[in-house]
Amino acid sequence: MDFLDATVARRRHDADMTYDNEAIVRHAYHTADGSVLDIAGFVGSFAEDGVINLGHSGSRDNGNDQETIRGEQRGEMVLDVAKQFPDIHRELHRVNVLADTVAVELSIQGTFLGPLETPAGIIHPTGAKVDFPCVDFWYLRGGKIEMFNCYVMISTMLAQMGVMPDFASAVAASVAER
Repeated sequence: MDFLDATVARRRHDADMTYDNEAIVRHAYHTADGSVLDIAGFVGSFAEDGVINLGHSGSRDNGNDQETIRGEQRGEMVLDVAKQFPDIHRELHRVNVLADTVAVELSIQGTFLGPLETPAGIIHPTGAKVDFPCVDFWYLRGGKIEMFNCYVMISTMLAQMGVMPDFASAVAASVAER
């Protein structure tokens, strides 16, 4: 069998394989749990060009109000969150699988014990317990995660951390723009 025949055979085999996408996603959550923190396992769940899109971030690096994380940054993101919430746990409430798409309704739970860097400065830990809602969409192909879209209820998380919005500054800024 020559190289071309072997390549075609491998692709046919890969196309015929089925994967347990729910198990792959559950494994990714497990590796990012504060009691586990298997960064290599988390990153290894992704396709080489797989991305994480944080829909709550408000940054615009991909033109649609999402922060996109690639490559080794995926593992760094897990570590950064674990620094803020060392006991982080994701409680999965509903998991729905449709072919290569997995939709998850969950709560993110933990204790705010690490600093949170913001554009305005560092928010110091309060020791507050958090339990805030989130929805995640995972898109897989060939047993690997190609895209993970995470939507956190950021206002609930911040309120539970003891970080209240500064409405007075927001009103003053909007008046000054007129």
